[in-house]
Amino acid sequence: MAAAAQSQAPATEELTLPLQAVEPRRLYRQIADQIAQLIASGEFLPGARLPAERELASSLGVSRASVREAIISLEMGGLVEVRVGSGIFVTAPVVRPAAAEDAGPGPFELLQARSVIEGEIAALAAATAAPPELDYLRGCVARMAAHIDDFAVREASDRDFHLGIAKATGNSSLELVVEGLWQQRAELWGRLQQHFHTAELARKTIRDHSAILSAIAARDPEAARAAMHRHLARVVREFQRGLEGRARAPRRRKPAPTATRRRTSS
Repeated sequence: MAAAAQSQAPATEELTLPLQAVEPRRLYRQIADQIAQLIASGEFLPGARLPAERELASSLGVSRASVREAIISLEMGGLVEVRVGSGIFVTAPVVRPAAAEDAGPGPFELLQARSVIEGEIAALAAATAAPPELDYLRGCVARMAAHIDDFAVREASDRDFHLGIAKATGNSSLELVVEGLWQQRAELWGRLQQHFHTAELARKTIRDHSAILSAIAARDPEAARAAMHRHLARVVREFQRGLEGRARAPRRRKPAPTATRRRTSS
């Protein structure tokens, strides 16, 4: 019996393996890191044009939205420049790989989450909002309209509107959820707003907010949910159109000279 117990002992011993902790990284960061490493290795020299967005997405097996987020991240780091109507060009060599820090979710990922969560919150608010809460939401919309050219006031009023809808549900946990979503609007979101938020887009946002408010005031949960979904889907489309317009290269333009790209031996 003792011998049998000894023979089984190794199976119960804790194995020590040379493993390292896995650090999860957002998809757009992984894409940005790959492109940055190609630049660092000299595969793409300063002045070279990167492959088209569609080609990058196909090669990496990811969505074009993820590629767009990665390009914005690289542009923020000063590694590439997006030239309207020409494409994406390398502006500087990379001394070290792109930072592996998690800068938070990308804008399109965040908008998808907001659509799922805030759509249901709007539907719930349509069943619970009291008159004072509806007045508060009206005030947010009016403040945005009165400060159409003041980005800071518009942004604060926009946030107050969405948080006000969550508050109108009477569920403080939902308030915290929406506040958390807005706190995730980090650098990439700010860059998108800087490029694409115009007075005309602000007017569209005001119209969207008015439609959401009207549905909530009418006690129509389905209409409120649909209005919120339409609002956030429009923001996604506007950002996508803006990025495509900046990065799209003319179809008749000849490819960049191969001399700017290092040849690799087969």
